[in-house]
Amino acid sequence: MSTFFIKDPDATLDFAFDWSAWLATGETIADHTITAQAGITVVSSSEASGVVTVWLSGGTAVTVYTVACEVTTSAARVDERTISVQVVQR
Repeated sequence: MSTFFIKDPDATLDFAFDWSAWLATGETIADHTITAQAGITVVSSSEASGVVTVWLSGGTAVTVYTVACEVTTSAARVDERTISVQVVQR
């Protein structure tokens, strides 16, 4: 199931992928990869306490983009979650 967000094409906003409830006790995120559909820009990403935050900019109004976050944990588990970002001129 995908989570849905809205942003303006001129906005640069942060979106969070919260993995903290999924992680086992003592497990951490060892690595993460953000993959965005062409047309929206990944400005940066970071991880802290099981939450991966991605900053997105751009996009074309009236377009929905998918952005995926794949993590590898300290226990070598790999999973991916996807959000949808609709760009709307506000």
